Amino acid sequence: MRRQNDNFPAPPELPSFTVEPTPTAEGDVTADEAARERHVGTGLVRHDAAQLEERIDADAAKVVRRLERAGFQAYLVGGCVRDLLLDGKPKDFDIATSARPEDVRQVFRNSRVIGRRFRLVHVLFGGGKVIEVATFRRSPVTEVPDEEGVEPVESDLLIRSDNVFGLAHEDAIRRDFTINALFYDVDRRQILDWCGGMDDIKRRTIHTIGDPLVRFREDPVRILRAIKFAARLDLGIQADVYDAMVSCRDTLARAAKPRIFEEILRLLRGGAAHRSMWLLWETGGMAILLPELAAFIDDDEATAGGGARFWAKMRAIDARTKAEGRALDDIVLWSALLHEPIDEACAGARDRLESMVEFLEPMIERIAMPRRIADGVRRIVAVQPRLAAGKTGRLARNDVLGAALEVLELDWMARGKDLAPLERMRAELPPPLPPSARPIARGGTWRRRGGAPRRG
Repeated sequence: MRRQNDNFPAPPELPSFTVEPTPTAEGDVTADEAARERHVGTGLVRHDAAQLEERIDADAAKVVRRLERAGFQAYLVGGCVRDLLLDGKPKDFDIATSARPEDVRQVFRNSRVIGRRFRLVHVLFGGGKVIEVATFRRSPVTEVPDEEGVEPVESDLLIRSDNVFGLAHEDAIRRDFTINALFYDVDRRQILDWCGGMDDIKRRTIHTIGDPLVRFREDPVRILRAIKFAARLDLGIQADVYDAMVSCRDTLARAAKPRIFEEILRLLRGGAAHRSMWLLWETGGMAILLPELAAFIDDDEATAGGGARFWAKMRAIDARTKAEGRALDDIVLWSALLHEPIDEACAGARDRLESMVEFLEPMIERIAMPRRIADGVRRIVAVQPRLAAGKTGRLARNDVLGAALEVLELDWMARGKDLAPLERMRAELPPPLPPSARPIARGGTWRRRGGAPRRG
């Protein structure tokens, strides 16, 4: 189960609804029910959950029922089912179906097929609303050595292709965690469970489908997803899963870099940055992905309590996220994350800006940090000393000033400082320039619209 820590409060109680298993074996149902049962012999257990109906998105239910009327199987799947069962609010409602993308496109004129590696269908509704529909998939066959008794090496387990269509139960068992492998049958108002996910929902526990060592080696990003779910949903982590996360942390270096960057952002965005980063640090994943930050936290005494301030800053990010009901800007999040490690690395440097570039360059390569993020972090951290001293004069027209003040606010919140001076700075700033008056870059030289190049 989850390792106990004072930072983690007791989990909330599950919502009070009854979820009873419904037998599906041919010997336990009538002949008529067996004839209508689609998944006999696949190990399926159905659970009645009619109480979820009123919380399901009406458009998502409409898409499911329309696919069913067209002769296809269709279910709500994954995170939306998990969140409903945990009494949360789903961010979106995804659908899995037996229909191929071209079939879905024929059923819904208000849809478009996306993706090259694996095609999905987006069914479009008013106001920019999108319902994502995917065809059932199955796990690709992993090639293993032919020699008897020879174990496959870790690189043999890494999934590089996941493009094979399959059946509903194959789609369920290919997923990462049992709590993400639950399907919802809209017509029968039942949960379809092939992997024991309902038991883990009741226990509020994260468990992989199959051997956790194998699953994390197949896709190391699952380590970050386990951290995200544990932190955001306040779930425990099964002991063997936690141990596998620690054992497989080195495989994070082999994962797709853009996916790593996006998953780290998700750890910061969801209102549980403190728990997420604490688990990333505790499991050793931070030392693989962000060794500069991990070293700063580890060296708490040398940084005069810098580690404690870092955790306080993560709590400040969570407080702001919950208060505003939305995530902070990505550049603000990364700047807050790296502010003090950059300051420590650049202390005493003759050229502070050049030192910042040298600090960020390995990180850009390691996790595919976009240049616009790295440049924004560098500029925001560079102006922090002047802002902390209340000197905003020449910075008033700086296009990162608003973000820089947000980073300063998070830093002051972590230090327990009075925010009144910062609010006065914000109140005294001039209004932002209109778009027509903002500088634009042409050929590497900054020019004002309709004017001559600015010197320097």
